[in-house]
Amino acid sequence: MQACGLVVEYNPFHNGHAYHIQEARKASDADCIIAVMSGDFLQRGEPAIIDKFSRAKAALLSGVDIVIELPFAFAVQSSDLFAKGAIHTLHEIGVSSICFGSESGNASDFTNSYEYLKGSQALYRTTLKAGLAKGFSFPEASRHAYQEIGLSEDSMDLTKPNNILGYSYVKTILKNEYKIEPLTIKRTNSGYHDEAITGSIASATSIRKALNEHNAITNQVANAIPTSTIEQLTEYKSKSGQWHTWEHYFHLLQYRVMTMTPGELANIHGVEEGLEHRIKKTAMHARSFHEWVEAVKTKRYTWTRLQRIFVFILANVRKEEIAPLVSNHSVPYVRLLGLTKNGQAYLNKAKKQMNVPLVSKLSRQDNPLLQLEERASNAYYSILTPAIRHKLKKQELMPPLLINK
Repeated sequence: MQACGLVVEYNPFHNGHAYHIQEARKASDADCIIAVMSGDFLQRGEPAIIDKFSRAKAALLSGVDIVIELPFAFAVQSSDLFAKGAIHTLHEIGVSSICFGSESGNASDFTNSYEYLKGSQALYRTTLKAGLAKGFSFPEASRHAYQEIGLSEDSMDLTKPNNILGYSYVKTILKNEYKIEPLTIKRTNSGYHDEAITGSIASATSIRKALNEHNAITNQVANAIPTSTIEQLTEYKSKSGQWHTWEHYFHLLQYRVMTMTPGELANIHGVEEGLEHRIKKTAMHARSFHEWVEAVKTKRYTWTRLQRIFVFILANVRKEEIAPLVSNHSVPYVRLLGLTKNGQAYLNKAKKQMNVPLVSKLSRQDNPLLQLEERASNAYYSILTPAIRHKLKKQELMPPLLINK
């Protein structure tokens, strides 16, 4: 059996994701679709609207055969580390191809850009460093560096979010000489950051915005998501009483920062260049998470970068513990969240060839990456009542979800 890998967040799973799965099957001619999915906190530094188990179930009911978890240490990171964790994980489970959405829509654009950049690394790094020294954000400094080496937006626009991630996937594959074929499909209709639902294919951003504004699944939202997602959103809210947003964590974050010393805050992963003083200074006066981030944000420290830092503050992730976890040349395990009967057939054969253990639950794990995973899970459920928190946390100790289809 041949498998095609997808790198996903499904926050929440929508019709565009269903289209992606359908096109990935066509492009790869694979027997099995494997999604490596961020857990409870996401690449842009946000809590997922519903937990990873609910999102995995929605995906399995909508065309994915296996859902594995992207470790937290890689999930809440810039594109290169995010891609590193995802591609290493997919390599360990034996995929022969990966299919990602992009603004480009042409896989050769990514391989050609990698070869071009590889030959201009010195100039790229010098220009990037100079841009960062001037106070530019990393995306802005990167854009100037790409222009300086002659990689124009006409040949490959590496300022677009999905192109950036796609390039990072391809770079990781080629650098490690993995036998994984990169495939891409062009994003349709909605843009990555679009905030309005305009049809049956809508961005996850616009869907979350509508869900949180109305605190309900409106007809417009229902038109943009499959039945499985409607069921999981409804079921999760009935169990927990809410869909997760950053504002739910605001009081916990404010307490954390106000009771930390500047030295303790400076030791949190991502806090650099005296940012701890700016975070502490603004903590006392902020009345909401949104207001707080706006007060801390600068040209250098973007909204996304700050959100990631706040995730690390919330989960107390220190620099010295995360650095060795993301510097390894592979991942120490593959965490299975759920699978279908077809996925089970693939896994029965693939696991015999795997070089790392297949982990199905969190019971008594000594691996520091899994210990960090458990801490992130505790942080995610911390806003719920003890009874609900205990019930949802028990999912970590249960066998993977098996969908009989």
